[in-house]
Amino acid sequence: MHRLAPHGSFARWLLCNGSLFRYIHPSEEELRVLAGKPRHRGRKDRWANGLHDEKPLSVPRDAPFQLQTCPLTAADALVLRFFLEYQWFVDFAVYSVGVFLFTEVYYFVLGPVQETNIAVFWCLLTLAFCLKVFLMVTRLYFSAREGGERAVCLTSALLFLLLAMLVQVVREELLELGLEPGLASVTQNLEPVLKKQDWDWALPVIKLVICLGLAMLGSLLGAFLIFPGLRLAQTHQDALTLSADRPLLQLLLHTSFLSPLCTLWLWTKPIARDFFYQAPMRNMTSSLPSEGAFDSLRLWVLVALCLLRLAVTRPHLQAYLCLAKTRVEQLRKEAGRIEAREIQQRVVRVYCYVTVVSLQYLTPLILTLHCTLLLKTLGGYSWTLGPVPTPLTPRQSSDILISVNPAEDEAQQTAAQVAGVLGGLLTPLLLRGVLAYLIWWTAACQLLSSLFGLYFHQHLAVS
Repeated sequence: MHRLAPHGSFARWLLCNGSLFRYIHPSEEELRVLAGKPRHRGRKDRWANGLHDEKPLSVPRDAPFQLQTCPLTAADALVLRFFLEYQWFVDFAVYSVGVFLFTEVYYFVLGPVQETNIAVFWCLLTLAFCLKVFLMVTRLYFSAREGGERAVCLTSALLFLLLAMLVQVVREELLELGLEPGLASVTQNLEPVLKKQDWDWALPVIKLVICLGLAMLGSLLGAFLIFPGLRLAQTHQDALTLSADRPLLQLLLHTSFLSPLCTLWLWTKPIARDFFYQAPMRNMTSSLPSEGAFDSLRLWVLVALCLLRLAVTRPHLQAYLCLAKTRVEQLRKEAGRIEAREIQQRVVRVYCYVTVVSLQYLTPLILTLHCTLLLKTLGGYSWTLGPVPTPLTPRQSSDILISVNPAEDEAQQTAAQVAGVLGGLLTPLLLRGVLAYLIWWTAACQLLSSLFGLYFHQHLAVS
C-alpha cells in the first residue's frame, strides 16, 4: 500500500500543490453520445439479445468533445510510475544542499578546522543517485523494442565519446578546465612514490586511465541527456506558447534555455577571463577582479543559473501536460474513425509520464548544482569576491612520501602506501579539473541535445 507524501516534502510541493493542471479524457458515455449510439447496455441485456460480444466503440476523429482539467494532487500522483523514486530523490537533493549550507556556516564561524567535511559525502551520494536516476530512465528506452529509442541512445553515446576525446586535447589557453594542471600535479606527486616502489611504468597508465575514464563518463552522460534535451526543447516551445501574454516569463524561459551556453562561456578563456583582464580600458586595472575573485564569481553564476532553471520548472511541466490537448487537436485534423479507448489512452499516457519528465528536467540541474558545490569545497575556492588565498600549488614530493614503521605489520604498511598513492592522486588541482570538466560537459550535452530537439520539432517532426 502506497503511503502519502509527507507535507514537508519539497518534491510534492514542486509537483502536486494544485498549480499544475492535468487533462481528463472524456468518458465512454460521452463518446457514445457523440458517436450517435444508444445507451450502453449491460451484460444481461447483451446476453438476452444473443450478443455474446460487442464491437469496440468508435467515434469520428473530428468529434467535438472537450477535455476537462483538474489540479494535480499528491493522491493522484501516487499511482504514477516512479513517483516515490522522484519524491525521494528530489528531497534527498534538497537535504544535501541544506547540509552543505550548514557546514559552510559552521566553517565560516569556527574557521578552518581539522574535521571531515560531511557535506562532501552528501554531495557525492547525490551524484551517485543522479547516475542511478539516469540509468533508471534510460532503461525505459532500451526496453522499447520499437521506435528507435535504443538506436538514438547508442548513436549519441558514440558521438559524444568522440566529442569528449576531442575536448580533452583542447589547450588550456582556449578551454581552461584545469585538466592539464591536474594531470601535471598527479605526475609530480606520484613520480617519487612510484620510483621508490619500482613502478615507473604505472604513471603513464594512470594518466591514460584518467583520460579514458573521463571520456567514457562523457559518453555515458551524452547518452543519458539526449532524450531530456529533446523533451526540454519541446516543453520550451510549448511553454513560450502558453505564456504569450507574459513577457517576463518568456524572458526567464529564454534565459533558462540558454543557460548551458553561458556555462560554456564561463570556462572559455578568450570569452570569460580575458574579457576582464584584457579590457580596452587598461588604465582601470584596480576595477578588474583578481583571479580568485573571478573563480568565485563563476561559482555564483552557476548557482544562479541552477536556481533560474528551478524557478521555471512548473511552466515546463504544465506545457508537457498540455500535450494531451495538442494531441486531441491534431486528431481532429485527421479523417476516419477511431476507437474510444485509443482516445482515452492518448490522454492518459501524457499524464502517466509526468514524473519521468520531471526527473529528466531536474536531474541534470541537480547534477550541475552539486558538482558546483563540490568544486567549491574540494577545489579550494571561496564564495567571497574579494581577496582570496594564493592559488593551490602541487605538494612537494617529500610531503607525500610514506615513512614505513618496521614495527607495523604488512597490512598496515600496505595501507599506508595506498594512502600515500591516493593522496598524491586525488590532488585539489586534479579535482578542480575533473569537476569543472563534468560541469562544462553536462552543459555542452544539454545545449547540443536541446538545439537538436528544436530542429527536430520545428522541421523533422512537422514533415
